[in-house]
Amino acid sequence: MDRVLSGIAPSGNFTLGNYLGALRHWVSFQDGYDAFYCVVDLHALTTEIDPAELRANTLDAALNMLAVGLDPERCTLFVQSHVPEHTRLTWLLECTASYGELRRMTQFKDKGKGQESVRVSLFTYPVLMAADIVLYDANAVPVGDDQRQHVELARELALRFNNRYGETFVVPAAAIAGTAARVMDLQHPERKMSKSVESPLGTIGLLDSDEDISRKVRRAVTDTDGEMRYDRADKPGLANLLDLLAAATGRTPQEVAEGYTRYGDLKDDVAAALCDLLRPVRERRAALERDLPYVHAVLERGAARAHEVAAATYARAADAIGLLPA
Repeated sequence: MDRVLSGIAPSGNFTLGNYLGALRHWVSFQDGYDAFYCVVDLHALTTEIDPAELRANTLDAALNMLAVGLDPERCTLFVQSHVPEHTRLTWLLECTASYGELRRMTQFKDKGKGQESVRVSLFTYPVLMAADIVLYDANAVPVGDDQRQHVELARELALRFNNRYGETFVVPAAAIAGTAARVMDLQHPERKMSKSVESPLGTIGLLDSDEDISRKVRRAVTDTDGEMRYDRADKPGLANLLDLLAAATGRTPQEVAEGYTRYGDLKDDVAAALCDLLRPVRERRAALERDLPYVHAVLERGAARAHEVAAATYARAADAIGLLPA
């Protein structure tokens, strides 16, 4: 069985974009792949974060991942820092990567822009992400389109290492989600809905109440011409609503658009569909919060399984590069 690996940072409240763009697809991968999913808490250290907040966010992320339907009987769920091979392999890959490659990474440019001083880790964390991937011999990496560059770096480093030291790593491929892979902000449809961007009316939280979801959708930006058609370039607000309803109902945005003449009717149906979609997640999350020992046990078992796989990969890489065995 092919293996799939992906992770999510514990950087705040999960959004509808996280669910439709990534987590829902992770659930579907559980049946056809040997699936590994992790909370990438080490990535959160690239910017300033309170230690207590990091611990709380890490547990919160694990709760959400279980709530959306990740099943510890069908996947391996763990916290990145609980498997020490992630940081050990990162150094071997940093000795494989080039400065020019990391300098071209768009997220470093975006997050470091306008700052007088940034942490070195913000520059090098794509190498940690590459280590996350190749440690598990992952054939596929389900990511949003904005993360494709990171998977390409992992591919390049795996190929370079293999060419220098012999066949060591499986070369991964990105698995880009289809409909609603890139959910946009309801108030600013030119930018992605994000848990790291403050946009109270533009962002639907994974655990938002039905009332909050309906209120935000009703206030979503559309346009003034009243023409119902799917046009991402000229009608981004309307296109976003059509994408959302399509993703929630299993149709295409074009099919959805054919059934409406008024924006208000569309918004009513989008709100109802999203409420139906997220309500079970919210209910499962509440049940998990009442049984935290179970959640911690899941993470402990997941880390043990992940360590078995990661340790074998790291040992293979360390031997190939010439490190003396302990």
